Amino acid sequence: MTSLPSSSTQVVHPHPGRWLAVTVALLAMLAPFSIDTYLPSFPDIAREFAVSPLYLQQTLSFYLLAFAVMTLVYGPLSDTYGRRRVVLVAVALYVLSSIGCWFAPNAHWLLTMRIGQGLSASAGIVIGRAVIRDAFAGAQAQRVMANMMLIFALAPAIAPIIGGWLHDAFGWRSVFMFLTLLGLALWVWTAQLLPETLPAVARQPIHPRAVGRTYRQALGSSHFMGLVMITALNFGGMFLYIAGSPEVIYRHLHLGPDDFGALFVPLVGGMMAGTFLSGRLAGHVTHAHCVDLGYGLMLAGATLNVVLAFTTMANALTVIGPPVLYAGGMALAMPNLSLMAIDLFPAHRGLASALQGFTHTASNAVVAGVVVPLLAHDLRWLTSGMLAFAFTGFVWWRMACRRHALPPSAAQP
Repeated sequence: MTSLPSSSTQVVHPHPGRWLAVTVALLAMLAPFSIDTYLPSFPDIAREFAVSPLYLQQTLSFYLLAFAVMTLVYGPLSDTYGRRRVVLVAVALYVLSSIGCWFAPNAHWLLTMRIGQGLSASAGIVIGRAVIRDAFAGAQAQRVMANMMLIFALAPAIAPIIGGWLHDAFGWRSVFMFLTLLGLALWVWTAQLLPETLPAVARQPIHPRAVGRTYRQALGSSHFMGLVMITALNFGGMFLYIAGSPEVIYRHLHLGPDDFGALFVPLVGGMMAGTFLSGRLAGHVTHAHCVDLGYGLMLAGATLNVVLAFTTMANALTVIGPPVLYAGGMALAMPNLSLMAIDLFPAHRGLASALQGFTHTASNAVVAGVVVPLLAHDLRWLTSGMLAFAFTGFVWWRMACRRHALPPSAAQP
């Protein structure tokens, strides 16, 4: 696999700012906050607008659909107009959409504004990965990516807790007031601290035909798409437990609506441990070695999960413990897989990151909409699903290692 031709040499900045990783992580956190913060308010919103829970669920489904589609747009836009400008415009649109949700007079308006949030929130994740690869190289890029994921991993644990507090104290509209203020604060932070990491000489003209041709090249690359799908499979194993959390909490553990932290906090802790380890290993072992270590943890956690599900009575330790080990391995492998994929297209990093984001979001939608309803009702099936995701990803990874030469950044510590 060869990278796409570039009209210029990509500039790597030695140190674009000490707060770059924090800024990129905050931008990425906007997406999970937009998903998780308002979930505790579902019953009250449905009652106020006199709509069914199924209709209200579409405010999440259409958000994810808009999010997935726009990941394919922001990458090429940032390759043409620069990372900073596109991010600032997207966050401004997010603030306007959040205001629309805050003052929504009916469910149809809320649904429309949620689509607006999805169209804008995806910019942070897509462009953030490209920013890091623009600005850092080698082991430094791995460390910064790991630090970004360490901060980003806090969002799924914090968001529903904040949403529950706000809802109980001030009602559901206060949740969208919070998201409005969060978006506004993030815009100011980004305007002050995010440098432009893509110099003008490295930008690519945006022509629909050329963009389509580049996407076809990326989609036709078995190496690139293999790495992207491996990442999606790894996360899919854990997303079974995220999307299936109501079944895990209510059916299998017999806990209440205030106990979701019992699942999410340990999972986030596992992710943070994995990203911390990835950062510590940067410069000492190759990307490929980190992925191998990650799979060791994922397969161990998934296998233990199946054994316990078939041999013991369900309790918090047996149900949650193994997925925490899996989450740590997934987080150890993910930054390395992402960097390896982006490095295959050095002249189109925004586009490569966009395709990663789209694939990730689309696969999560399939897991949530198809796989979870099939497996989550039985803990034995749920654990077997996690093992199947991990084993399939591992087989695909070993095949990729044999069939393709690793990119230079993966071949050297």
